[in-house]
Amino acid sequence: MARALLIVDIQNDFTEGGALGVEGGGDVARGVSAHLAARVADYRAIVASRDWHEAEGDNGGHFAAGEPDFRTTWPVHCVQGTPGAEYHPDLDLAAVTHHVRKGQGVPAYSLFEGTAEDGSSPGQLLRGLGVLEVDVVGIATDHCVRATVMDAAELGFRVRVLTDLVAGVAPGTTDAALAEMAHAGAELVASE
Repeated sequence: MARALLIVDIQNDFTEGGALGVEGGGDVARGVSAHLAARVADYRAIVASRDWHEAEGDNGGHFAAGEPDFRTTWPVHCVQGTPGAEYHPDLDLAAVTHHVRKGQGVPAYSLFEGTAEDGSSPGQLLRGLGVLEVDVVGIATDHCVRATVMDAAELGFRVRVLTDLVAGVAPGTTDAALAEMAHAGAELVASE
């Protein structure tokens, strides 16, 4: 069965020092690069997503007008064309076959809410390549990784979360997200 690697939002604003930096984000970037160096042949497709928010407006209420609640409203982050929206420099993009942008003017968490470079949805893209299984890595375990895994499971993909290649915002919400993903049928495994 064909497998894809889904790399979720390993961007400067989601790693240490970024607008919404997650502890361990840089380690995830380096770990994913090492995983790709060792296992690239395991994947028919390698799809990387980025938040790609518009500079003007609140992106459908995603950017907080006042104090963010850090659940549905957030500080400004990952604005198109800014350094914060770029992939982390330690993420080796050489093997990435497809890039997905999400959150363009609207709230978006899941990679599957984005659009590939050819205008297709990620689900269409993966199905067109015959992919039935996905490995998911990235940031943040308790937000965008969780949403991506839940959508992948709902779309009928067999899902593995590579638990050593994700980083979450907080231990409690990360543990809850991992439990929810497992309950939805995702396999929680370490990268090989």
